[in-house]
Amino acid sequence: MQVTETLNEGLKRGYAITVTAGELEAKVNEKLAEAQPEVEMKGFRKGKVPMALLKKQFGQKVMGEAMQESIDGAMNEHFEKSGDRPAMQPEVKMTNEDWKEGDDVQVEMSYEALPEIPELDLSTITLERMVVKAEDAAVDEALANLAESAQDFKARKKGSKAKDGDQIVMDFVGKVDGEAFEGGAAEDYPLVLGSNSFIPGFEEQLVGVKAGDETAVTVSFPEDYQAPHLAGKEAVFDCTIKEVKEPVAAEINDELATKFGAEDLAALKSQIAERLEAEYAGAARAVMKRHLLDALDKMVDFDLPPSLVEAEAGQIAHQLWHEDNPDVQGHDHPEIETTDEHKTLATRRVRLGLLLAELGQKSEVQVTDAEMTQAIMSQARQYPGQERQFFEFVQQNQQMQQQLRAPLFEDKVVDHVVEQATVTEKEVSKDELQKAVEALEDE
Repeated sequence: MQVTETLNEGLKRGYAITVTAGELEAKVNEKLAEAQPEVEMKGFRKGKVPMALLKKQFGQKVMGEAMQESIDGAMNEHFEKSGDRPAMQPEVKMTNEDWKEGDDVQVEMSYEALPEIPELDLSTITLERMVVKAEDAAVDEALANLAESAQDFKARKKGSKAKDGDQIVMDFVGKVDGEAFEGGAAEDYPLVLGSNSFIPGFEEQLVGVKAGDETAVTVSFPEDYQAPHLAGKEAVFDCTIKEVKEPVAAEINDELATKFGAEDLAALKSQIAERLEAEYAGAARAVMKRHLLDALDKMVDFDLPPSLVEAEAGQIAHQLWHEDNPDVQGHDHPEIETTDEHKTLATRRVRLGLLLAELGQKSEVQVTDAEMTQAIMSQARQYPGQERQFFEFVQQNQQMQQQLRAPLFEDKVVDHVVEQATVTEKEVSKDELQKAVEALEDE
Protein backbone atom coordinates (compact mmCIF):
# COMPACT_ATOMS: atom_id res chain seq x y z
CA MET A 1 0.00 0.00 0.00
CA GLN A 2 1.36 3.41 -0.98
CA VAL A 3 0.30 6.82 0.36
CA THR A 4 1.70 9.84 -1.50
CA GLU A 5 1.12 13.47 -0.50
CA THR A 6 -0.32 15.55 -3.34
CA LEU A 7 -1.32 18.74 -1.50
CA ASN A 8 -0.05 20.55 1.58
CA GLU A 9 -1.24 24.13 1.52
CA GLY A 10 -2.22 25.80 4.78
CA LEU A 11 -4.61 23.34 6.38
CA LYS A 12 -5.55 21.68 3.08
CA ARG A 13 -4.20 18.17 2.57
CA GLY A 14 -4.35 15.77 -0.36
CA TYR A 15 -3.08 12.20 -0.71
CA ALA A 16 -3.01 9.52 -3.39
CA ILE A 17 -3.56 6.05 -1.95
CA THR A 18 -2.71 2.90 -3.94
CA VAL A 19 -3.88 -0.52 -2.79
CA THR A 20 -2.12 -3.12 -4.90
CA ALA A 21 -3.96 -5.99 -6.56
CA GLY A 22 -1.85 -8.43 -4.54
CA GLU A 23 -2.89 -6.81 -1.25
CA LEU A 24 -6.54 -6.96 -2.26
CA GLU A 25 -6.33 -10.61 -3.29
CA ALA A 26 -4.62 -11.52 -0.02
CA LYS A 27 -7.37 -9.77 1.96
CA VAL A 28 -10.10 -11.52 -0.06
CA ASN A 29 -8.47 -14.90 0.56
CA GLU A 30 -8.15 -14.09 4.26
CA LYS A 31 -11.84 -13.19 4.56
CA LEU A 32 -12.93 -16.29 2.63
CA ALA A 33 -10.71 -18.48 4.82
CA GLU A 34 -12.33 -16.97 7.93
CA ALA A 35 -15.81 -17.71 6.58
CA GLN A 36 -15.02 -21.19 5.15
CA PRO A 37 -15.68 -23.24 8.34
CA GLU A 38 -19.27 -21.95 8.55
CA VAL A 39 -20.23 -22.17 4.86
CA GLU A 40 -22.72 -24.83 3.81
CA MET A 41 -23.27 -25.68 0.13
CA LYS A 42 -25.15 -28.45 -1.60
CA GLY A 43 -22.86 -31.42 -2.29
CA PHE A 44 -20.34 -30.49 0.39
CA ARG A 45 -20.13 -30.97 4.11
CA LYS A 46 -20.18 -27.85 6.28
CA GLY A 47 -16.75 -26.24 6.23
CA LYS A 48 -15.50 -28.36 3.31
CA VAL A 49 -16.48 -26.13 0.38
CA PRO A 50 -13.35 -25.66 -1.82
CA MET A 51 -11.76 -22.19 -1.78
CA ALA A 52 -12.02 -21.89 -5.57
CA LEU A 53 -15.78 -22.44 -5.39
CA LEU A 54 -16.11 -19.98 -2.50
CA LYS A 55 -14.23 -17.35 -4.49
CA LYS A 56 -16.46 -17.93 -7.52
CA GLN A 57 -19.63 -17.74 -5.42
CA PHE A 58 -18.75 -14.93 -3.00
CA GLY A 59 -15.59 -13.36 -4.38
CA GLN A 60 -17.18 -10.26 -5.89
CA LYS A 61 -19.02 -9.33 -2.71
CA VAL A 62 -15.97 -10.02 -0.55
CA MET A 63 -13.80 -8.00 -2.96
CA GLY A 64 -15.98 -4.93 -2.35
CA GLU A 65 -15.69 -5.38 1.42
CA ALA A 66 -11.92 -5.93 1.19
CA MET A 67 -11.51 -2.82 -0.95
CA GLN A 68 -13.45 -0.66 1.55
CA GLU A 69 -11.60 -2.09 4.54
CA SER A 70 -8.23 -1.54 2.85
CA ILE A 71 -8.99 2.10 2.06
CA ASP A 72 -10.38 2.72 5.58
CA GLY A 73 -7.30 1.05 7.05
CA ALA A 74 -4.97 3.21 4.94
CA MET A 75 -6.79 6.36 6.06
CA ASN A 76 -6.73 5.40 9.75
CA GLU A 77 -3.04 4.51 9.55
CA HIS A 78 -2.32 7.86 7.89
CA PHE A 79 -4.11 9.83 10.63
CA GLU A 80 -2.35 7.85 13.36
CA LYS A 81 1.08 8.50 11.83
CA SER A 82 0.54 12.13 10.80
CA GLY A 83 -1.43 13.20 13.88
CA ASP A 84 -3.78 15.12 11.60
CA ARG A 85 -7.39 15.54 12.70
CA PRO A 86 -9.75 16.25 9.79
CA ALA A 87 -12.06 19.24 10.33
CA MET A 88 -14.83 17.47 8.44
CA GLN A 89 -15.33 14.04 6.86
CA PRO A 90 -12.49 13.52 4.34
CA GLU A 91 -13.48 13.47 0.67
CA VAL A 92 -12.50 10.13 -0.85
CA LYS A 93 -12.92 9.10 -4.49
CA MET A 94 -11.60 6.33 -6.68
CA THR A 95 -9.57 7.68 -9.58
CA ASN A 96 -9.33 4.60 -11.81
CA GLU A 97 -13.05 4.30 -12.54
CA ASP A 98 -12.38 1.61 -15.19
CA TRP A 99 -10.99 -0.66 -12.47
CA LYS A 100 -11.30 -4.40 -13.04
CA GLU A 101 -10.28 -7.35 -10.95
CA GLY A 102 -6.52 -7.72 -11.02
CA ASP A 103 -5.87 -3.96 -11.13
CA ASP A 104 -4.47 -1.83 -8.34
CA VAL A 105 -7.00 0.45 -6.61
CA GLN A 106 -6.13 4.14 -6.80
CA VAL A 107 -7.87 6.59 -4.48
CA GLU A 108 -7.63 10.33 -3.83
CA MET A 109 -8.25 11.60 -0.31
CA SER A 110 -8.55 15.29 0.56
CA TYR A 111 -9.44 17.10 3.77
CA GLU A 112 -8.79 20.17 5.86
CA ALA A 113 -6.77 19.47 8.99
CA LEU A 114 -7.64 21.01 12.32
CA PRO A 115 -4.98 23.56 13.30
CA GLU A 116 -2.50 23.33 16.13
CA ILE A 117 -3.93 25.27 19.07
CA PRO A 118 -1.35 27.34 20.96
CA GLU A 119 -0.85 26.85 24.71
CA LEU A 120 -2.39 29.60 26.85
CA ASP A 121 -1.59 30.84 30.34
CA LEU A 122 -5.14 31.11 31.65
CA SER A 123 -3.96 32.65 34.92
CA THR A 124 -3.25 35.90 33.05
CA ILE A 125 -6.96 36.40 32.37
CA THR A 126 -8.71 38.87 34.68
CA LEU A 127 -12.49 38.88 35.01
CA GLU A 128 -15.13 40.72 37.00
CA ARG A 129 -18.21 38.97 38.36
CA MET A 130 -21.20 41.26 38.95
CA VAL A 131 -23.09 40.49 42.17
CA VAL A 132 -26.64 41.72 42.72
CA LYS A 133 -28.51 41.35 46.01
CA ALA A 134 -32.29 41.01 45.99
CA GLU A 135 -33.60 44.35 47.20
CA ASP A 136 -36.78 44.62 49.26
CA ALA A 137 -38.51 46.51 46.43
CA ALA A 138 -37.81 43.66 43.97
CA VAL A 139 -39.08 41.06 46.46
CA ASP A 140 -42.23 43.13 47.10
CA GLU A 141 -42.82 43.45 43.34
CA ALA A 142 -42.52 39.69 42.91
CA LEU A 143 -44.88 39.17 45.84
CA ALA A 144 -47.42 41.49 44.26
CA ASN A 145 -47.22 39.51 41.02
CA LEU A 146 -47.79 36.28 42.93
CA ALA A 147 -50.78 37.80 44.69
CA GLU A 148 -52.22 38.87 41.35
CA SER A 149 -51.76 35.39 39.90
CA ALA A 150 -53.55 33.98 42.97
CA GLN A 151 -56.41 36.44 42.53
CA ASP A 152 -59.79 35.89 44.08
CA PHE A 153 -63.17 37.36 43.15
CA LYS A 154 -65.63 39.40 45.21
CA ALA A 155 -69.23 40.32 44.39
CA ARG A 156 -69.76 43.57 42.54
CA LYS A 157 -72.45 46.03 43.68
CA LYS A 158 -75.97 44.92 42.92
CA GLY A 159 -76.90 45.82 39.35
CA SER A 160 -73.27 46.03 38.12
CA LYS A 161 -72.65 44.88 34.56
CA ALA A 162 -70.08 42.16 33.95
CA LYS A 163 -66.82 43.27 32.36
CA ASP A 164 -64.10 41.35 30.59
CA GLY A 165 -62.01 39.71 33.34
CA ASP A 166 -64.96 39.45 35.74
CA GLN A 167 -66.23 36.14 37.01
CA ILE A 168 -69.90 35.28 36.59
CA VAL A 169 -71.62 32.47 38.47
CA MET A 170 -74.46 30.97 36.45
CA ASP A 171 -76.73 28.03 35.67
CA PHE A 172 -76.95 27.04 32.03
CA VAL A 173 -78.56 24.47 29.75
CA GLY A 174 -77.31 23.92 26.19
CA LYS A 175 -79.60 22.71 23.42
CA VAL A 176 -79.07 21.60 19.82
CA ASP A 177 -82.19 21.60 17.60
CA GLY A 178 -84.21 22.32 20.76
CA GLU A 179 -82.98 19.23 22.58
CA ALA A 180 -80.65 19.36 25.60
CA PHE A 181 -77.44 17.41 25.06
CA GLU A 182 -75.29 15.46 27.51
CA GLY A 183 -72.64 17.57 29.23
CA GLY A 184 -74.29 20.82 28.16
CA ALA A 185 -75.73 21.85 31.53
CA ALA A 186 -74.34 23.00 34.88
CA GLU A 187 -75.37 24.84 38.05
CA ASP A 188 -73.43 27.54 39.93
CA TYR A 189 -70.76 27.41 37.25
CA PRO A 190 -67.97 30.03 37.72
CA LEU A 191 -66.76 31.46 34.40
CA VAL A 192 -64.11 34.16 33.97
CA LEU A 193 -65.00 36.27 30.96
CA GLY A 194 -62.08 36.46 28.56
CA SER A 195 -60.54 33.19 29.74
CA ASN A 196 -61.50 31.50 26.44
CA SER A 197 -62.45 28.37 28.33
CA PHE A 198 -65.79 28.03 26.52
CA ILE A 199 -66.73 27.71 22.86
CA PRO A 200 -65.49 30.68 20.77
CA GLY A 201 -68.05 33.50 20.90
CA PHE A 202 -69.70 32.32 24.13
CA GLU A 203 -68.01 34.56 26.69
CA GLU A 204 -68.21 37.72 24.56
CA GLN A 205 -72.02 37.51 24.60
CA LEU A 206 -72.08 37.58 28.40
CA VAL A 207 -70.17 40.86 28.75
CA GLY A 208 -72.69 43.37 30.17
CA VAL A 209 -74.99 40.89 31.95
CA LYS A 210 -76.15 41.54 35.54
CA ALA A 211 -77.01 39.27 38.44
CA GLY A 212 -80.58 38.01 37.92
CA ASP A 213 -80.45 38.23 34.11
CA GLU A 214 -81.65 35.37 31.97
CA THR A 215 -80.10 35.34 28.52
CA ALA A 216 -79.70 33.02 25.58
CA VAL A 217 -76.24 32.60 24.05
CA THR A 218 -76.09 31.24 20.50
CA VAL A 219 -72.83 29.71 19.28
CA SER A 220 -71.62 27.13 16.76
CA PHE A 221 -69.40 24.26 17.80
CA PRO A 222 -66.08 24.17 15.86
CA GLU A 223 -65.91 21.77 12.92
CA ASP A 224 -63.11 19.88 14.69
CA TYR A 225 -64.91 19.69 18.06
CA GLN A 226 -63.95 16.55 20.02
CA ALA A 227 -67.58 15.33 20.20
CA PRO A 228 -68.43 14.37 16.59
CA HIS A 229 -72.21 14.58 17.15
CA LEU A 230 -71.83 18.27 18.09
CA ALA A 231 -69.08 19.31 15.66
CA GLY A 232 -70.16 22.19 13.44
CA LYS A 233 -73.66 22.41 14.93
CA GLU A 234 -75.37 25.52 16.27
CA ALA A 235 -76.28 25.45 19.96
CA VAL A 236 -78.33 27.74 22.21
CA PHE A 237 -77.38 28.03 25.88
CA ASP A 238 -80.07 29.35 28.26
CA CYS A 239 -78.09 31.09 31.00
CA THR A 240 -79.29 32.33 34.40
CA ILE A 241 -76.80 34.79 35.92
CA LYS A 242 -76.58 34.43 39.70
CA GLU A 243 -73.59 36.62 40.57
CA VAL A 244 -71.17 39.03 38.95
CA LYS A 245 -67.77 39.23 40.67
CA GLU A 246 -64.74 41.42 40.10
CA PRO A 247 -61.15 40.17 40.39
CA VAL A 248 -59.18 41.15 43.48
CA ALA A 249 -55.56 40.34 44.22
CA ALA A 250 -55.01 37.93 47.07
CA GLU A 251 -53.83 39.50 50.30
CA ILE A 252 -50.12 39.26 50.95
CA ASN A 253 -50.05 37.24 54.15
CA ASP A 254 -49.20 33.83 55.56
CA GLU A 255 -52.24 32.31 53.84
CA LEU A 256 -50.88 33.38 50.45
CA ALA A 257 -47.49 31.91 51.37
CA THR A 258 -49.00 28.50 52.11
CA LYS A 259 -50.69 28.52 48.68
CA PHE A 260 -47.20 28.58 47.16
CA GLY A 261 -45.79 25.89 49.44
CA ALA A 262 -44.04 28.13 51.95
CA GLU A 263 -44.41 27.84 55.73
CA ASP A 264 -45.23 31.52 56.20
CA LEU A 265 -44.80 34.93 54.55
CA ALA A 266 -41.23 35.33 55.81
CA ALA A 267 -40.27 31.97 54.28
CA LEU A 268 -41.94 32.92 50.98
CA LYS A 269 -40.00 36.21 50.90
CA SER A 270 -36.78 34.30 51.54
CA GLN A 271 -37.56 31.89 48.68
CA ILE A 272 -38.32 34.79 46.33
CA ALA A 273 -35.05 36.51 47.28
CA GLU A 274 -33.11 33.30 46.58
CA ARG A 275 -34.85 32.87 43.19
CA LEU A 276 -34.18 36.48 42.21
CA GLU A 277 -30.52 36.24 43.20
CA ALA A 278 -30.19 33.00 41.22
CA GLU A 279 -31.64 34.81 38.17
CA TYR A 280 -29.23 37.71 38.71
CA ALA A 281 -26.33 35.26 39.03
CA GLY A 282 -27.31 33.62 35.75
CA ALA A 283 -27.38 36.99 33.98
CA ALA A 284 -24.08 38.01 35.57
CA ARG A 285 -22.52 34.74 34.42
CA ALA A 286 -23.61 35.44 30.83
CA VAL A 287 -21.92 38.86 31.01
CA MET A 288 -18.73 37.39 32.46
CA LYS A 289 -18.73 34.58 29.90
CA ARG A 290 -18.87 37.10 27.05
CA HIS A 291 -15.97 39.03 28.55
CA LEU A 292 -14.04 35.76 28.94
CA LEU A 293 -14.64 34.83 25.30
CA ASP A 294 -13.54 38.31 24.25
CA ALA A 295 -10.33 37.86 26.23
CA LEU A 296 -9.65 34.41 24.77
CA ASP A 297 -10.34 35.67 21.25
CA LYS A 298 -7.65 38.35 21.67
CA MET A 299 -5.13 35.85 23.06
CA VAL A 300 -5.07 33.48 20.09
CA ASP A 301 -4.68 33.63 16.34
CA PHE A 302 -4.33 30.53 14.18
CA ASP A 303 -5.39 29.31 10.75
CA LEU A 304 -8.97 28.08 10.48
CA PRO A 305 -10.36 25.38 8.16
CA PRO A 306 -12.21 27.37 5.42
CA SER A 307 -14.97 24.74 5.21
CA LEU A 308 -15.84 25.20 8.91
CA VAL A 309 -15.95 28.98 8.59
CA GLU A 310 -18.10 28.77 5.43
CA ALA A 311 -20.51 26.32 7.05
CA GLU A 312 -20.81 28.47 10.19
CA ALA A 313 -21.33 31.65 8.16
CA GLY A 314 -24.08 29.90 6.21
CA GLN A 315 -25.82 28.83 9.43
CA ILE A 316 -25.59 32.35 10.85
CA ALA A 317 -27.01 33.89 7.66
CA HIS A 318 -29.82 31.31 7.59
CA GLN A 319 -30.73 31.88 11.25
CA LEU A 320 -30.75 35.67 10.91
CA TRP A 321 -32.84 35.45 7.74
CA HIS A 322 -35.49 33.41 9.55
CA GLU A 323 -35.47 35.89 12.45
CA ASP A 324 -36.19 38.65 9.94
CA ASN A 325 -38.83 36.49 8.20
CA PRO A 326 -40.65 34.73 11.06
CA ASP A 327 -43.62 33.82 8.87
CA VAL A 328 -41.48 31.41 6.83
CA GLN A 329 -41.36 28.21 8.85
CA GLY A 330 -39.76 25.82 6.36
CA HIS A 331 -36.74 26.07 4.09
CA ASP A 332 -38.60 26.80 0.86
CA HIS A 333 -37.10 30.24 0.34
CA PRO A 334 -34.54 31.95 -1.91
CA GLU A 335 -30.87 31.13 -1.49
CA ILE A 336 -29.39 33.17 1.34
CA GLU A 337 -26.05 34.82 0.64
CA THR A 338 -23.46 35.24 3.37
CA THR A 339 -22.03 38.71 3.97
CA ASP A 340 -18.66 39.85 5.30
CA GLU A 341 -20.39 40.46 8.64
CA HIS A 342 -21.57 36.84 8.74
CA LYS A 343 -18.06 35.61 7.90
CA THR A 344 -16.46 37.79 10.58
CA LEU A 345 -18.81 36.41 13.23
CA ALA A 346 -18.31 32.87 11.91
CA THR A 347 -14.52 33.28 12.13
CA ARG A 348 -14.78 34.26 15.80
CA ARG A 349 -17.17 31.39 16.60
CA VAL A 350 -15.05 28.75 14.86
CA ARG A 351 -11.82 30.00 16.46
CA LEU A 352 -13.36 30.04 19.94
CA GLY A 353 -15.09 26.71 19.36
CA LEU A 354 -11.82 25.00 18.42
CA LEU A 355 -10.02 26.66 21.34
CA LEU A 356 -12.64 25.62 23.91
CA ALA A 357 -12.70 22.08 22.48
CA GLU A 358 -8.92 21.86 22.88
CA LEU A 359 -9.00 23.27 26.42
CA GLY A 360 -11.78 20.85 27.35
CA GLN A 361 -9.93 17.88 25.90
CA LYS A 362 -6.67 18.72 27.67
CA SER A 363 -8.45 19.23 31.00
CA GLU A 364 -10.50 16.05 30.43
CA VAL A 365 -13.85 17.83 30.74
CA GLN A 366 -16.71 15.35 30.38
CA VAL A 367 -20.48 15.71 30.14
CA THR A 368 -21.92 13.02 32.41
CA ASP A 369 -24.87 10.79 31.61
CA ALA A 370 -26.80 12.43 34.46
CA GLU A 371 -26.19 15.90 32.99
CA MET A 372 -27.35 14.73 29.55
CA THR A 373 -30.47 13.14 31.03
CA GLN A 374 -31.30 16.36 32.85
CA ALA A 375 -30.83 18.37 29.64
CA ILE A 376 -33.06 15.99 27.66
CA MET A 377 -35.77 16.11 30.35
CA SER A 378 -35.63 19.90 30.35
CA GLN A 379 -36.16 19.95 26.58
CA ALA A 380 -38.88 17.30 26.80
CA ARG A 381 -41.00 19.57 29.04
CA GLN A 382 -41.58 21.73 25.96
CA TYR A 383 -43.66 18.86 24.53
CA PRO A 384 -46.29 18.16 27.22
CA GLY A 385 -47.83 14.73 26.82
CA GLN A 386 -45.05 13.62 24.45
CA GLU A 387 -42.10 13.59 26.87
CA ARG A 388 -41.45 9.87 26.45
CA GLN A 389 -41.51 10.05 22.65
CA PHE A 390 -39.09 12.99 22.72
CA PHE A 391 -36.77 11.14 25.09
CA GLU A 392 -36.72 8.08 22.81
CA PHE A 393 -36.18 10.28 19.74
CA VAL A 394 -33.09 11.88 21.31
CA GLN A 395 -31.71 8.48 22.38
CA GLN A 396 -31.86 7.31 18.75
CA ASN A 397 -30.59 10.55 17.18
CA GLN A 398 -26.84 11.19 17.47
CA GLN A 399 -27.10 14.66 15.93
CA MET A 400 -29.72 15.74 18.46
CA GLN A 401 -27.59 14.38 21.30
CA GLN A 402 -24.66 16.44 20.06
CA GLN A 403 -26.82 19.57 19.89
CA LEU A 404 -27.73 19.09 23.55
CA ARG A 405 -24.23 18.06 24.65
CA ALA A 406 -22.34 20.93 22.96
CA PRO A 407 -23.62 23.80 25.17
CA LEU A 408 -23.18 21.66 28.31
CA PHE A 409 -19.57 20.93 27.34
CA GLU A 410 -18.89 24.59 26.52
CA ASP A 411 -20.26 25.78 29.86
CA LYS A 412 -18.13 23.25 31.74
CA VAL A 413 -15.01 24.36 29.85
CA VAL A 414 -15.87 28.00 30.61
CA ASP A 415 -16.18 27.11 34.30
CA HIS A 416 -12.78 25.40 34.13
CA VAL A 417 -11.17 28.46 32.55
CA VAL A 418 -12.79 30.78 35.11
CA GLU A 419 -11.26 28.67 37.89
CA GLN A 420 -7.79 29.34 36.42
CA ALA A 421 -8.42 33.07 35.87
CA THR A 422 -8.26 35.92 38.39
CA VAL A 423 -11.85 36.84 39.26
CA THR A 424 -12.95 39.81 41.36
CA GLU A 425 -16.50 40.42 42.53
CA LYS A 426 -18.27 43.77 42.21
CA GLU A 427 -21.62 44.43 43.86
CA VAL A 428 -23.91 46.33 41.48
CA SER A 429 -27.58 47.26 41.24
CA LYS A 430 -30.18 45.35 39.28
CA ASP A 431 -30.32 48.22 36.75
CA GLU A 432 -26.55 48.14 36.20
CA LEU A 433 -26.72 44.40 35.55
CA GLN A 434 -29.64 44.91 33.18
CA LYS A 435 -27.65 47.50 31.20
CA ALA A 436 -24.73 45.08 30.93
CA VAL A 437 -27.03 42.35 29.62
CA GLU A 438 -28.62 44.74 27.10
CA ALA A 439 -25.14 45.74 25.92
CA LEU A 440 -24.47 42.08 25.08
CA GLU A 441 -27.64 41.89 23.01
CA ASP A 442 -26.70 45.04 21.08
CA GLU A 443 -23.29 43.69 20.05
